Amino acid sequence: MEYRAFGNTDLTVSVVGFGAWAIGGSAMAGTTPIGWGAADDATSRAALRAAYEAGITFCDTADFYGLGHSETLIGDVFGNSDRVVIATKVGHRIAGDGSIAYDYSASHIRKACEESLRRLRREQIDLYQLHSARMAHLEQGECLEAMERLREAGLVRHWGLSLNTFAPGAEADFLLARGLGSGFQLVLNLLNRRALPVVERARHAGVGVIARMALQFGLLTGAFHAGTTFAADDHRSFRLTDEIVAKTRGLLEPFWQEVAEAGITPTQAALSWAAAVPGVSTVIPGIRTAAQAEQNALALVPEAGWVLERAASLSPEACEEIVALMQQRG
Repeated sequence: MEYRAFGNTDLTVSVVGFGAWAIGGSAMAGTTPIGWGAADDATSRAALRAAYEAGITFCDTADFYGLGHSETLIGDVFGNSDRVVIATKVGHRIAGDGSIAYDYSASHIRKACEESLRRLRREQIDLYQLHSARMAHLEQGECLEAMERLREAGLVRHWGLSLNTFAPGAEADFLLARGLGSGFQLVLNLLNRRALPVVERARHAGVGVIARMALQFGLLTGAFHAGTTFAADDHRSFRLTDEIVAKTRGLLEPFWQEVAEAGITPTQAALSWAAAVPGVSTVIPGIRTAAQAEQNALALVPEAGWVLERAASLSPEACEEIVALMQQRG
């Protein structure tokens, strides 16, 4: 496992991290699934332990994943240990009517931080992230002040922002221009490359970068075909339409064949591509089982530069067409 500095902070992270959304289990906001379906807690704890044994020392979660359950499991396994770097997020909650509410008030952030610390069984959160806060929230300023106060109080070591999936630039530039925050989490994968300019600006500013959705909900593993179905409580049930799956396979199958001839799987190609982008500190595939943890820990290939070069031949127009379809799904 390779380890990298997280920007200019004192954090060191494994280049492959543990994306802990799925282990939160089934959760709903009204009729909208906000989890990845049912998860077995014993299996999830085994996955966390196997990940650590395989060299994965960075875990990313959120208080919204399983409505706190993902954090609880990480706390059960690691507690107040300095063996792992823990990042979590704040800003999403369930409203009284069951819908998703976005709350970046100082009072909510402080209360949510204390609850996350309790669930994680930690005295301090290594990286606390505003969960998809938008320009209106940043310009209002209350959430920024709240994050600074938490850092000054020692409840968090560093704070950052989990950026919007499809248009991450404005919020990133707002913080960069003011020298605020220590990390960005953003979507970066073979299809959705919209964040590449943000990664480059963050690199020059010494801001750490977490690349999420490198496998695009598993779509880039090559495992899904048109007609693949997901449980009603699985977030992917409305994200991955037959059209998106078919267009992705049509675009990537020649690339997958080419890397296969070099002994590289689609999963390895996707993770290696994201990790090889200059400025990326860590890549966080979703992990559910010990086997996935072990496989992902060994996924990066020495031929990452070659993978970057081959992926450059993918049609930007075709990639953007698929990303636009994804954006329509919300």
